[in-house]
Amino acid sequence: MEKYNHYINGNWVSPSAGEWFDTDNPYTGETWAQIAKGNAKDVDVAVAAAKAAFEGEWGAMKPTARGKLLVKLAELVERDAARLGEIEVMDNGKLIAEMGGQTKYMAEWYRYYGGLADKVEGSVIPTDKEGIFNFTRHEPLGVVGMITPWNSPLLLLAWKLSVALAAGNTAVVKPSEFTSASTLEFMSLIEEAGFPPGVVNVVTGFGLDVGAPIVEHPDVAKIAFTGSDLSGQKIYESAAKQIKPVTLELGGKSPNIVFDDADIEAAVMGAISGIFAATGQTCIAGSRLLLQKSIHNQFVDRLVEVAQSATIGDPMSLDTHVGPVTTPPQYQKILDYIDVAKQDGATCILGGKPYDGPGAKGSQFVEPTIFTGVDNTMRIAQEEVFGPVLGIIPFDTEEDAIRIGNDVNFGLAAGVWTQDIGRAIRMSEKLRVGTVWVNTYRAVSYTSPFGGYKRSGLGRESGMEAIKDFMQVKSVWIAQQTSVANPFIMR
Repeated sequence: MEKYNHYINGNWVSPSAGEWFDTDNPYTGETWAQIAKGNAKDVDVAVAAAKAAFEGEWGAMKPTARGKLLVKLAELVERDAARLGEIEVMDNGKLIAEMGGQTKYMAEWYRYYGGLADKVEGSVIPTDKEGIFNFTRHEPLGVVGMITPWNSPLLLLAWKLSVALAAGNTAVVKPSEFTSASTLEFMSLIEEAGFPPGVVNVVTGFGLDVGAPIVEHPDVAKIAFTGSDLSGQKIYESAAKQIKPVTLELGGKSPNIVFDDADIEAAVMGAISGIFAATGQTCIAGSRLLLQKSIHNQFVDRLVEVAQSATIGDPMSLDTHVGPVTTPPQYQKILDYIDVAKQDGATCILGGKPYDGPGAKGSQFVEPTIFTGVDNTMRIAQEEVFGPVLGIIPFDTEEDAIRIGNDVNFGLAAGVWTQDIGRAIRMSEKLRVGTVWVNTYRAVSYTSPFGGYKRSGLGRESGMEAIKDFMQVKSVWIAQQTSVANPFIMR
């Protein structure tokens, strides 16, 4: 039985209350590790360490030196990617085929921002004032609180931590209580890379005990959060009391829109990827499939055929397509939404119940589920399920697709399947989402900004734009002469 402590100021620290909690393997249902149960006292110690590092050795380090440490960390991540991926599968039950790829690919975020660390430049501004030299500086914020979810713990931490460190900040991280082990294991690489003590700290535990104290702490300058829109709203409200900036990557109800001129086979695979990959436990899930009426029946027949062929079972097997649901509460939530969809009049044409067939070792499997006859006003079309549940909505025209696609409170992503380049451009302009994929789905990169409209969040992660969200701009005015004509008026 593994037993994990907090990681604070470069040391493994026992929880102040002397308590740990169990973490279970979603596939087997067995407890495999114990995680430190933190509280506000532990948060205080971690924030103090991060603040001291920011004001001390880390704050004095030149951006080039910070960048070299991030590049070194990228090399270590690549070296240990397989081990980290296996730990994530034990923790969250997602496929090793995906998690292994994620842990290896996340190295690119540390490498990218390592290269960008010394390339953020201020400007010399030609003001209208005589005898004044004016320029800007981009400076780090300080201690950043990072709260990460259970579906892709290390990848989504990389999206936050890489850019925050490149900008010169320090961090206090709270991973999900369901999936803390991989983040704690990752701290050994932070140490090996040579980051000074206190630059990155991890306090594990539950939301009210650890998450809330991080958000409310007066020495935490910014919050970066990935999770549900309701949790994000609470964090936003709390941070606003201190005028504290936030980056929020929240939920989605993304439309995957297929026109009648699309490559049908490619679009079917895109629809499968959009909702059944990762057991549907992804914020960018294409959970609303919008089909043009002329291809509706043909498309649905092929979609069901492919979905039925999915292998359900052990996430450690490369042959598995659909693994278990990560947490018991999420498992029950998915089943509840399936019942709601049936009650609202949607027609279940595939799945719709727990799976206990071949390959199901534990008790948290849900069959890939498809509903037809879905109206966009139904709860199954408006609320995030976060599971392998697809609602199919027919549409007539391009304008109809845009109207339906935008008619939700979320705006994280959308897919468009068409061979008409003009239509692809029009759709990308009119869909109110942060990411539009055309003839593909679930593609992300460290080079491209990611984030949402509406209740899907604030700010952007990845790409060059993200680094300035972790910095503040200072304007510096230098007078070339000291005499002042009239001190009682603005110069």
